Amino acid sequence: MNIIKLDAIDSTNDYLKSLLSSMSVKNFTIVTANYQLKGRGQMGSSWYSKNSKNLICSLYLSNTYAGFINQFHISIVVSLAIKKTLDDFNIPKISIKWPNDIMSGNKKVCGILIENLVNKNKIKDIIIGIGLNVNQTDFSNLPNASSLKKIMGVNYNIEEIINKIYENIQYYLSFFFKSRLDLLNDTYKHSIYRVNKPSTFVLDNQKVISGFIRGVNELGKLVLEIEDNKIVSFGIKEISLVN
Repeated sequence: MNIIKLDAIDSTNDYLKSLLSSMSVKNFTIVTANYQLKGRGQMGSSWYSKNSKNLICSLYLSNTYAGFINQFHISIVVSLAIKKTLDDFNIPKISIKWPNDIMSGNKKVCGILIENLVNKNKIKDIIIGIGLNVNQTDFSNLPNASSLKKIMGVNYNIEEIINKIYENIQYYLSFFFKSRLDLLNDTYKHSIYRVNKPSTFVLDNQKVISGFIRGVNELGKLVLEIEDNKIVSFGIKEISLVN
């Protein structure tokens, strides 16, 4: 594992992209930072982190090596790897809020941003950005956020967590390489936040609907069962979970 450690940077994802444009980067290179000035989440949301308190990193993965067909396969591997890591540290009630947030109970502790570099309509390079709240305890402007320390009351070694996440990404990649997508999909389905529980959603047209999360399909769309036992699916920008 090749690690590049930085003090402060605009974005570890952007730093890796810049490296890739100018030189050859070793597969599984990880860039970490104590502080990120312009952290980003899904759909352009910002990610705020106090200096040196949290895990901020980006991992480079060559798709020549991995052979992912679509981004959702990447998301499954990374989300399950982080869930397993937090389970290993005995953080309670860990689940994956579709598509890429990691929850402890009803609090968000981690966000994932996956960026694909495409060449000739095929995924060439993959940059996996991870922001995990570790030792920060002040979330006064983020009522739905929490951290490992706030939940468990102890300080954590951030480097140890990075190493564990790396090991678990390798673990779930091994299932992908053995063509066990069925097992990965099933594990992911049973790890989804509020799966099989009555929930409320807002559609992109602001319409509010109720239903049950039943899983995800092969394209990574969220599958719901709504009134009259109707099964429908939605993409990332088409729906959001209220509760």
